[in-house]
Amino acid sequence: MLSVNTNSSALAVLKALNSTNDQLAATQSQIASGKKIATASDNASVYAVAQLQKADIASLNAVSDGLNRAQSISDVAVSAGQTISDLLNQMKAKVLSATDPSQNSASLAALNTDYQSLLSQIQTAVSSSSFEGANLLDGSQTNGMKFMATADASGFVTLSTQNMSLGGSIITLSSTSTIGTNTAATAMLSQVESSITNVNAAVAIIGAQSNQITSHSSFVTTLSDTLTIGVGNLVDSDVASESARLTALQVQQQLGAQSLSIANQLPSIILTLLKG
Repeated sequence: MLSVNTNSSALAVLKALNSTNDQLAATQSQIASGKKIATASDNASVYAVAQLQKADIASLNAVSDGLNRAQSISDVAVSAGQTISDLLNQMKAKVLSATDPSQNSASLAALNTDYQSLLSQIQTAVSSSSFEGANLLDGSQTNGMKFMATADASGFVTLSTQNMSLGGSIITLSSTSTIGTNTAATAMLSQVESSITNVNAAVAIIGAQSNQITSHSSFVTTLSDTLTIGVGNLVDSDVASESARLTALQVQQQLGAQSLSIANQLPSIILTLLKG
């Protein structure tokens, strides 16, 4: 039926054109933002799941930051411990030389000067082995250091302290010890040897803990990457697919506009019926 009041064809075409325009706008938004689900209104349930996973990723990033700090602290401690071990080995050589009865007083004095210098270097290495104020070797950390290892803060990794200060349980040599005589050097030899053994054992402990932190840090990074990929699978748009869809919708839009133009011309046919 032809009517000048109601053009059903134009209305049908207009409805289809509006639908095409809505789809075109949504597709353009996905391509521009790179996301198929940008807000809760796009898909409430998927959006909620993605947000929870994003929260876990943020927590894992915080864990990773803490583990990186722990790694740096342990690396500094291991490096300092190895330096101290080398210094003790040099001290042992000085002490052994000083136990030689053939050494004269001048030679013993020179050896003792070197020995005192090495003691001072050990003190410097201990006091300098800090990272962001944390020092595992100077006794300032009495109960070790804990670092968060899980996103829910239920697990921790620990770095134990190894006090290498002079006169302690690891390095038993005091800052005032001397090898100025054969007798004094003989007395110091056993302390130097036990200190070497203790320091090497302490460095091994820190090194083992450092390896644990490295391994766990790698796991946390992998887990965070996996969750990130999972979130992307949920909310990211397939840009290649959406680009193809955009082209198709643009063609549909043009066809719809032409169809609407044709439909709008239908009532004018009534004018031909009135001629004659």
